[in-house]
Amino acid sequence: MEALVASAVGVMTAAGIFLILRRRTFPVILGLSLLTYAVNVFLFATGRLALDAPAVLNKYKEVPYTDPLPQALVLTAIVISFGMTAVIVMIALSAYLSSKDDHIDMNANDSVDAPGEDA
Repeated sequence: MEALVASAVGVMTAAGIFLILRRRTFPVILGLSLLTYAVNVFLFATGRLALDAPAVLNKYKEVPYTDPLPQALVLTAIVISFGMTAVIVMIALSAYLSSKDDHIDMNANDSVDAPGEDA
């Protein structure tokens, strides 16, 4: 089970980084969302992958339990990533409406000259 979750986190991370490196804004937003999903699954997996295990310990019985802290962290991370995605979508939308293009501006004219080069 852990190997499956670890490979899923790896695939989501690789796909997210691949999409973030694109030149259009929509794939960048999707890549950022995939990265946040990968982090959420990773945080969830740190709380022990136990099926049908309670999140609260029973002091009278020795039963496997699930740590509730990673679940709370994942819930918080979901809310934060939703807000962050909404802000990034609005920034991308305003950039598209102002320039009528959704390409990320990577012109060579905007680069800073290296030290020692004449401008």
